[in-house]
This record gives sequence, C-alpha cells and structure tokens, in this order.
Amino acid sequence: MKPAMETAAEETTEQSQEKKVNSSSQEMEIGRYHWMYGSSRPQQVPTMSGSMSPLGAGGCFECCIKCLGGVPYASLVATILCFSGVALFCGCGHVALTGTVSILEQHFSSNASDHALLTEVIQLMQYVIYGIASFFFLYGIILLAEGFYTTSAVKEMHSEFKTTACGRCISGMFVFLTYILGVAWLGVFGFSAVPVFMFYNIWSSCEVLKGLPTNYTTTAEQICVDIRQYGIIPWNALPGKACGSALGNICSTNEFYMSYHLFIVACAGAGATVIALIHFLMILASNWAYLKDASKTQAYQDIKAKEEQELQDIQSRSKEQLNSYT
Repeated sequence: MKPAMETAAEETTEQSQEKKVNSSSQEMEIGRYHWMYGSSRPQQVPTMSGSMSPLGAGGCFECCIKCLGGVPYASLVATILCFSGVALFCGCGHVALTGTVSILEQHFSSNASDHALLTEVIQLMQYVIYGIASFFFLYGIILLAEGFYTTSAVKEMHSEFKTTACGRCISGMFVFLTYILGVAWLGVFGFSAVPVFMFYNIWSSCEVLKGLPTNYTTTAEQICVDIRQYGIIPWNALPGKACGSALGNICSTNEFYMSYHLFIVACAGAGATVIALIHFLMILASNWAYLKDASKTQAYQDIKAKEEQELQDIQSRSKEQLNSYT
C-alpha cells in the first residue's frame, strides 16, 4: 500500500507542477503581447451587439470615420493652394510674356536686333516656367505624402508604429528645402509685380488719353509712354515710345488688356504659392516636432516593456524554484 500512495502523491505533484508551468508560460505570452503592442494591458476587442455583421452599416461607418481621421487636411489644403498658385503663375505668365513680345515688336521696336536680347530672355523664362510647373507638381505630391506619413505617425505613436531616425531626418530636410523655396518664391512674387507696374502705367496713360475731350489743357501728342526708361530695350531703339494716336492704337487692342490682366493673375498666383509654402513650412515643422516627441515616447515605452518582461521572467523563475523545492 505504501508504494501505491507514494506513486499517487508523486503524480499529484507532477500535475500541479505542469499546471504551474502552463500558467507561467501563459504569463510569458501575455508579457510578450504587452511588449509587442507597447501597452501595459491587452487591448479588448469590441463585441458586435445585435445581429449586425462586421460588413454592415456600423462597420462601414467606423471604417469611413477612421479613414477620414487619417487624412492630413492641413497638408491637403496647402497642396491645393500650391497647385493653384503655380498653375496660375505658369499658365498666365507664359501667355502674358508672349503677348508682351508681340506688343513690343509692333509698337515700340521696329528693329529686331534692338529687342533680340529681350526676346531670348523671355524665351528662357518660358522654358523655366515649364520646369517650375513640373517640379512643383512633383514636390507638392511628395509633401502631401509626407503629411499622410506624419499624420499616421502622430495618431499611432502609442501602438505598433515605429519612427526611425531616417524618417525624422527626411522630415527635417523637407523643412529646410521648403524654407529655401519660400524665400525664392518671395523673390519671384516681387519680380512678377514689375510687369504689372509697367502695364499699369500704360493703362493709366490710356485712361488719361480717353479723358482728353473734357480736359483741353493737354493735347494728345503730349501724352506718351516710353518703354526705354524701364531698361528692357536700348535708348537708340526706334520708335521707343508711343504718343497720341499711336498710344491710342495700343490701348484699343485686346492683346494689351489681355496681357495686363494675365500679369495680374500671374502675380496673384505667385502670392498664393508663397502662402502655400509658408503653410507647408508650419505643417512640416509641427509634424517634425511631434515625431521627435513620439520617438522619445517610444523609447520610454520600450524600456518600460523590457523592465516588465524582466520582472515577469524573475517571477516565473522564482515560482519554478519554489515549485522544485515543494
């Protein structure tokens, strides 16, 4: 009888040890789950109430809300504003420059050699416009993608999302590049105001010429517009200026008013691009700061998870040693 009782006692002891080993393995699995998802307690899966399926109206609504919550609306607005401004500046500026050359050749410079340099410069500027449009189309898409990336990083920095030093370095590079482009576009905006000023002077002279019937102190031939004073053609260019009826012919053409209004729109487009780049700069700087804080938070969570895992390992080893003694 005694050996049978000892055998039963040994089997009971082995079963209790197996149960404790299983419980300790389960605790290790739970600790691994905590370490993987960066949380001190497991996430609870919400249960579906009623007979609603996961593909029902509630699931679609929650999915749409989640998708809309991940959209970087600030970057989206800045991208639309940037595309609109660049499109207005490039499109209207290209057509306005072509009209300017036509007006210059027909009314202010009869010799082609006098305005040959200006024609080459305008053609070069038109090619530059093509490059600006292509570059900013690509750069706007990249900044929008960066906005999606940083928005998801900020919203998921407490879960399995991991930011890297390379990603933060790229964000900082975009901040610097956007700042340089913003300063450059300030110069473009100021330069685009020069033809607006020139065409405004011609337009004001045209308005004075139209008001001559009510003002008999000035004759039509005394009202002139001299393009040579702006430095775009040399002083020996002929005729170089338009007075009286010649100026009236310029004012009556649709080409003049079209070029004038296109230069105004191009200047407004350059201003809109400057605003968009400033908007992008604020967004990128804010997102970079959030990513920097997120990396520190992730480092703290990793250290905390490792400490919790080590504590659980120590507890499991101590339980195993206690079980071996008993």
